[in-house]
Amino acid sequence: MSAIDELIALLDRSRVLTDTDVVGSYVHDEAEWAPYSAPLAVVRATSTDDVQRTVRWALEHRVPLVPRGAGTGLSGGANAVAGCVVVSLEKMNSVLEVNPLERIAVVQPGVVNDDLRSTVATDGLWYPPDPASSPWSTIGGNVATNAGGVCCVKYGVTRDYVIGLEVVTGTGEIVRLGRRTAKGVAGLDLAALFVGSEGTLGIVTEVTVKLRPLPDPGRTVLGYFDSIVDAGVAVRDVAARGLTPAALEIVDRICLEAVDEMTNMGLASEANVVLIGKVDEPGEAGAAAAAEMVAAFETGGATFVAETADAEEADAMMAARRLAYPAMERKGPLLTEDIVVAKEHVPEMLRRIEQISQDVGITIASVAHAGDGNLHPLMVAGRDDDDERVRAQQAFDRIIDECLKLGGTVTGEHGVGLLKMPGAARELGPEVMAMQRAVKAALDPHGIFNPGKVF
Repeated sequence: MSAIDELIALLDRSRVLTDTDVVGSYVHDEAEWAPYSAPLAVVRATSTDDVQRTVRWALEHRVPLVPRGAGTGLSGGANAVAGCVVVSLEKMNSVLEVNPLERIAVVQPGVVNDDLRSTVATDGLWYPPDPASSPWSTIGGNVATNAGGVCCVKYGVTRDYVIGLEVVTGTGEIVRLGRRTAKGVAGLDLAALFVGSEGTLGIVTEVTVKLRPLPDPGRTVLGYFDSIVDAGVAVRDVAARGLTPAALEIVDRICLEAVDEMTNMGLASEANVVLIGKVDEPGEAGAAAAAEMVAAFETGGATFVAETADAEEADAMMAARRLAYPAMERKGPLLTEDIVVAKEHVPEMLRRIEQISQDVGITIASVAHAGDGNLHPLMVAGRDDDDERVRAQQAFDRIIDECLKLGGTVTGEHGVGLLKMPGAARELGPEVMAMQRAVKAALDPHGIFNPGKVF
């Protein structure tokens, strides 16, 4: 009996996919430029027991495992490696518990982010981390990359909300990390260690998250700017005025045009760059914060500023930001950055990105969670243009270099995966990289979890 036949016998034929065409849909995430190989099979796990059986089989046969959620990642972290088995967690998609008293939820890793939000909203609760992929991405994938999103400038990222995990370890055991209580400091915070580990330390099979009360609908401020650097100046001034917006997002003209082509919204006919800010303090405090934000936009040289407290208008304003990436994907393969710089350096980093675009001769579109300095330059290259792809990679590398010169980091929410490994090594240095590899070796002693990624 072959090793794969043994796996099928351990689980069930319906859970182990070997058909080449079906397996082909699981071999890579949305990072089109990251390399991938053909796996031996895909396991579509339906329970923690399925995952544990698969891990123990992999340990026996020394087969690498690549955990996968919805495949919406942008760094190649879920890409198959040669001879691996992909472990898909998409079928483990139940919300197991919502506890309004304790304000926690317990979910399986395949639960879609927006589905969790909708479920807890019925109890007047809210799960804040909201990546742009929230209609499709799963909580397990969000945990793997420590995903952020629009609201995270004020409310924090995934790690700030994960308080407990169930994990299948590198020795095939099922362990519970973290807690369910509001406080707890017994031992090292291993749950936090697993958040952002990109499937390299174990496979997460259950997640316990903190919830918040639903926020006030708030007020939204929309600003039009002639240049993205001007919008960056406005972002810096928002911070200088002591504001902590619930969202502060940039969308440049290239992205606006792509969204217009997809939706006929008509935004590109009105602005070169759009800056969208939101405050959610209630009552007079919210009105005062919105007025300060309007003033900051004007300091940045906004050609038009509008404020609204109407939720439908605000949603329409934010729609262009959320649609920017899927709209840009229609133009061709994207090489996507995920850098973060201090807010004071946002205008300068945006200026350097523009300069790199001119120097290299490649189109670079930009969207940004600008309020926390998380910038997403998007290098666009023709599908069959090898020269453009080379220049796009040059731009990608130069953007990372300039980010590091400004004291920034190479990834804020997409993870290291494959695309950011050289940049992460430069950022962290050999001593810290050695520490990270030591943690990996301790928790995954046989090296079966997502090998060749991150470290």
